Amino acid sequence: MLWLEKITKYMLLSVGVSGVVVIYGGFFYLMLSGRGTSAIPWYGLLSPWVCIYFGLPTHKQMSVIDWFKGRFYRNK
Repeated sequence: MLWLEKITKYMLLSVGVSGVVVIYGGFFYLMLSGRGTSAIPWYGLLSPWVCIYFGLPTHKQMSVIDWFKGRFYRNK
């Protein structure tokens, strides 16, 4: 079962990276050409990052969570 998990994580990571390139490329093209970007919903811009997150190894996922905790809950 371990090989299936590795393949799934690799596929999620590759789909996420290609999604960032394609979706953000189209978004910036529309934005810089002066056309409206309302055709791309906000969750469309976030979805490749979800694929990238779940495609990361478990220890890197925990590092991402710790980074977000550090950004939003700073000790003063």
